Amino acid sequence: MSEQNTSSVAYVRDTMLPQQPAPSNQTGALKWMRENLFSGWLNTVLTLAGIGLVYWLVTHFYPWFAHSVWDANSLKECREIVTTAYGADATGACWGVIRERWHQFMFGFYDPALYWRPLLTFGLLLVVIGPILFTENQRNRAAFMVFGGLFALVSMALVGTSAAILALSAGIMAATGALIFGRFAYAMLAAAAFPLVAIFLLWGGSAWTVLFIGFGFVIGWLLLSGFARMGSIIAVVAAIVGTILFWLISGGAFGTDHLFGGQSLVEALASAVPLSIEAQGSDRFGGFLLAVTIGVGGIAMSLPMGVVLALGRQSNMFLIKSLSVIFIEFIRGVPLITLLFVASLLLNYFLPPGTQFDIILRVMILVTMFSAAYIAEVVRGGLAALPRGQYEAADALGLDYWRAQRLIILPQALKISIPGIVSTFIGMFKDTTLVVFVGLFDPLKGIPDFIRSVFEWKGIYWEPFVFVGLIFFIFNFSMSRYSMYLENRLKRDHR
Repeated sequence: MSEQNTSSVAYVRDTMLPQQPAPSNQTGALKWMRENLFSGWLNTVLTLAGIGLVYWLVTHFYPWFAHSVWDANSLKECREIVTTAYGADATGACWGVIRERWHQFMFGFYDPALYWRPLLTFGLLLVVIGPILFTENQRNRAAFMVFGGLFALVSMALVGTSAAILALSAGIMAATGALIFGRFAYAMLAAAAFPLVAIFLLWGGSAWTVLFIGFGFVIGWLLLSGFARMGSIIAVVAAIVGTILFWLISGGAFGTDHLFGGQSLVEALASAVPLSIEAQGSDRFGGFLLAVTIGVGGIAMSLPMGVVLALGRQSNMFLIKSLSVIFIEFIRGVPLITLLFVASLLLNYFLPPGTQFDIILRVMILVTMFSAAYIAEVVRGGLAALPRGQYEAADALGLDYWRAQRLIILPQALKISIPGIVSTFIGMFKDTTLVVFVGLFDPLKGIPDFIRSVFEWKGIYWEPFVFVGLIFFIFNFSMSRYSMYLENRLKRDHR
């Protein structure tokens, strides 16, 4: 048998079969459906129930969307158009309220002639954070910055901005983008200076006020660098005290106003060299302008504050650890609405008589504290997830505490904490709608209630909620997708 030729064996094939396509149920949509929708009897039942629910929702709400009316000046006119076109029993969405009052949903009660200022601020924000969000991919960075600038310019053109202001705004954003593109250090400096620019553009008034706020931070940084050799705690205290003293003295405290004819230094400079634009009070803010202002400000301030609280809670110094634990546990144990009432009603009682503390700034401070307490626990979880060997490696390299945290510990801990941090940011941005309880016009309830107070739109209900919900979804979904992009970019496990 061993000497037999294999060609004489009937069941041994001497030619290859041609390649055949895979069975239809093992590829494409059929395979996906079999594995994900009908993999078992329970999954099949749930799939059919889900299909039935989706069918009911579509058939129930489709006529309402299909009969939408955009060109109407009142709810009564909307209903008449729907009745005339689709019958007496037909229902339809009245999007005319969005067409007529979109500016209030977006800008609140801001002066319509000055809509370009919030739009320019938003465009500058996107241009400035582009190099920070996309540090490795230049194409994504450039696309994001160009999109931000074009979006702002197109929006400004649509609200009737003059050609001169459009050209000036385009020049400002183009110059900023060209200066910081590819230069991470410049981008960080621009991001640090952006809040002052945003304050000046949004609230207006004298530029000297904003400049002296910036001078205060510069003095604080100089003191921090000068006292660094005496210890980090002494340097931080000196920077904080020096900054506050500079602001108080320049604002006319300690009798310094007598040196300038009864005016503070800022007021004297504003009188001598008037650098100002038309002021807009906080009572003019509303809608998504208010939500984005509080949300972006809270996000920018709560992350570093949360990191410091997380490090403080793990500190070996009893006083620092105790203060951090008390702050975190107290803030996390109190509802946000309580803190907002504190910002609105009680905070002024702890300030000197006659002090004018802007309501939006008060709300932003309390929202920042609330978000920072939750971020501190998220970051503490990331710190706890690191193996002890990372701390020992930093010690073996001879790094001091702050260098070890900056170069070794925090980059790894923050990478682990990205999902929790972004979830906290999303929750905080949605919680900006709670400011309605302290008299501010948020986009979800404050603005719709104001619109419904007008007789023409009395009775309108679902349309504002759908519109505002869609805008919130766009913001929050964008943050979520960027979080996933950042996680994938920082995933080094198998590289």
